[in-house]
Amino acid sequence: MVDGADDAALLAAVDGLCASRQWDVLEDLARRCRDALELGKQLWGVATHIDYRLALEGPAAYAARTLVPGAGRFALGPLTEVAASTHTWAELAKHLEHPITAAAVATERAIRGEDLRGEASHLPAELPLALAAWEPRYALPRYRDRSARFPAPPAGGELSGTPERLPSPEAVGIAGHGEPGGARALAETVSTWATQSSGEVRVAAVEGPVESAIAALARDVVRTPLSPADSLALLQWAGASGGAQGQRPGGAAGRFSAWWAAAALTGIEWPEEGDEEFADSLGEAIAELEWVRWRRPEPEAGWVLRMAVADPPNDLAWAVEATDIAEDVDVLGEED
Repeated sequence: MVDGADDAALLAAVDGLCASRQWDVLEDLARRCRDALELGKQLWGVATHIDYRLALEGPAAYAARTLVPGAGRFALGPLTEVAASTHTWAELAKHLEHPITAAAVATERAIRGEDLRGEASHLPAELPLALAAWEPRYALPRYRDRSARFPAPPAGGELSGTPERLPSPEAVGIAGHGEPGGARALAETVSTWATQSSGEVRVAAVEGPVESAIAALARDVVRTPLSPADSLALLQWAGASGGAQGQRPGGAAGRFSAWWAAAALTGIEWPEEGDEEFADSLGEAIAELEWVRWRRPEPEAGWVLRMAVADPPNDLAWAVEATDIAEDVDVLGEED
């Protein structure tokens, strides 16, 4: 099959080898597919798929061997997230050789509820390896053998009702406080949608209330308040997503993006090193902001993030509108 470059037959063989749990044969087949490139046979896609299946379905030792820098670039999701979705930290830890890769896996497991602050404290993780008390239950991807679903969190429930007409904002484009600034941080959360896919991202920063920030992007809207936890869940989901066509950064990257945006919006300085007080301070600060989810009158489809946040004491507000769509998606990033 490799000599004949028969992709369809090879993929069918992969299914059979996974079903019969012949993991050594799968690893050998992946190697043969990669080596075939020297003979002009383009079988790297099959090799990538085998890595994905090993990360998803294989025993921990086999899954861990796929978690090397650069692997799985064109898989359905980052292999660190794929492996963490079906294996515990205890199963994977002893097989992980790269500290950065291990930190990514540990963060993915922390998102799923594991407290690894003791077991993995030596790793160069950018965020605490346990969920803070104020963090939400993040929306998790659902990986399958040849497909994946990336549901958005049900933050704030359904937006319904008659659109309201917002007044025109008096000041638009006022730079937010904090570094790198609230508007820029919100845009960076969904930058993959625009840079790697066909999405559009618009942000606004104003002096004034939250409705002025929204009105800088759209005048006729339906809006609803969001809790800080729901807001963080939406930001994490957006930061973890690659949109319709981009490479998915993964849950760990999404959590970092959400925290980074929250720090920029609240004006809290990001610590240079691990700071136990930082998480507590950030949780208290985001609770003092006003969070809003909004939509336009027309139905939403594809990947959508429309949020606004206000800092009333400083008379500042920000809004973001990011959209990306493909023919094979339903609402809010759910694949058919």
